[in-house]
Amino acid sequence: MHLLDTRAVVMVAALVVTLLGFTIQVGAAAPGVNTPYRHRLPRPRDARPHYGGSPPQYVVNRARADAVKQAFQISWDGYYQYAFPHDSLRPVNNTFYDDRNGWGASAIDAFSTALVMGDWKVVEEILKYVPDINFDNTTTEVSLFETTIRYLGGLISAYDLMTGPLGNHTYDTKYVNSILHQAKRLADNLKVAFDTPSGVPDNNLRFGPPRKTGSDSNGIATIGTLVLEWTRLSDLTGNPEYGKLAQRAERYLLEPKPKNVGEPFPGLLGTNVNISSGLFLDSGGGWGGSDDSFYEYLIKMFLYDPVRFAEYRDRWTLAADSSMEYLVSHPTSRPDLTYLAMWNNRTLQFVSEHLACFNGGNFILGGLTLNEPRYIEFGLELVDACRNTYISTATGIGPEIFQWQDSRTGLNTSNNPGPPNGQASFYNSSGFWISNSGYVLRPEVIESMYYAYRATGDTKYQEWAWDAFLAVNRTCAVGSGYSSISNVNIPGGGNHSNFQESFWFAEVLKYSYLIHAEDAVWQVQADHTNQFVYNTECHPIRIASGYERSPLA
Repeated sequence: MHLLDTRAVVMVAALVVTLLGFTIQVGAAAPGVNTPYRHRLPRPRDARPHYGGSPPQYVVNRARADAVKQAFQISWDGYYQYAFPHDSLRPVNNTFYDDRNGWGASAIDAFSTALVMGDWKVVEEILKYVPDINFDNTTTEVSLFETTIRYLGGLISAYDLMTGPLGNHTYDTKYVNSILHQAKRLADNLKVAFDTPSGVPDNNLRFGPPRKTGSDSNGIATIGTLVLEWTRLSDLTGNPEYGKLAQRAERYLLEPKPKNVGEPFPGLLGTNVNISSGLFLDSGGGWGGSDDSFYEYLIKMFLYDPVRFAEYRDRWTLAADSSMEYLVSHPTSRPDLTYLAMWNNRTLQFVSEHLACFNGGNFILGGLTLNEPRYIEFGLELVDACRNTYISTATGIGPEIFQWQDSRTGLNTSNNPGPPNGQASFYNSSGFWISNSGYVLRPEVIESMYYAYRATGDTKYQEWAWDAFLAVNRTCAVGSGYSSISNVNIPGGGNHSNFQESFWFAEVLKYSYLIHAEDAVWQVQADHTNQFVYNTECHPIRIASGYERSPLA
């Protein structure tokens, strides 16, 4: 079917699903899923999780899940026809862009999504490509962080799925084996980043041969969002070097120095670290870009292995408690909303980002993992507020950056101004004003809705995620795929940027699918039966039960 015709099918299917409200109960395993399902009745819409009691009951909406799969197929077909094996599709003019070193970033980011969707044709196309990737050479600068979360995480996740719960599907063994081989080859090239006096890595590398660029500093997100993937690679290969490199770098974040600079609030850190000394250079930060996934990985490492990484739990708890004590903010025009402020030293800045809206899901995951209802309930408040950024705009999509005036700080002070001219009316009704109106196919709001649903079983979160998916689908669809837009608060979204992010495959489409799909072992579980934990790119990584050593090691 022609790409544009296929998109029309998605839109029609989405409309039919919306009109019919079609749902089915979880009652039978999906193909390729080894774990039996329990029959579950729908929960009341106002239900909350039974902490320590019965797990939530989930509802499957197969028609909605299939509509998301159609959007995935549109995105893949456009990419495969016009951009593969390059990194990203430019859907407006059907060309490509090598924004991630020319190794096929969209293919690797799509790998785990195709697997959990059971899209075996796409799986085979990616699987046969993996051995051909030349991770030894690229003409562009290599980001240790981006390469780890997209390529290394994507390969490890595919390997974990194909040798684990999806191992009953027929694959060519030599291709499956090549996944781990290529992950190891990539890490062997990347590990030069850690060859610094402190062990804090240089995020910016060159290949051919692998070498550092000589950066002076690195940020806590790009230091602290390596440890899951690199530890997992050690556990799979039996080579402890990979995990030790990332864990040594993480130590500077677990024990920040000098403390008066690096830790302005207990557990909440500055952003930049000197690569030579490991000392913090500033006291500004937040739950948004440059800092975000450091906090995310603390609780995820404890979930991955609660024995080896108990200290990570303690640091996450400290950060979560400080956030609830010091950062909570309610807009003057909408005191019912709860956002987390950023900080500069100990002065709060009432600004947030779409990126930061993962925080609701992270608090929920922490609460589930630690049996702490207060974290879950607080996380649900954050989800509500981030959802508000979607339903307040003309497109139904939240902006890249937004601000508000805090209700408990002196009004119109230097750190607490009112809305700018032209946005006062919008602020009065919405509780925020828009600082950057773009949307770059980000997943974080839908991500947190997914965690809220898995914690509670409350179907309102499915409705919210579906509304968000429909808004993105109708606004960002263009040409042979989907594109970022310039203005979420005008009908149609303004201009299309002619760029389909690789994380569109890995995150937006996966979370949008999972929230409506059948239960499976890779889904987040509320009853401490998790077998997987998601990396920050939404690649499911198998947790370390006995370290799960690869038979190839």
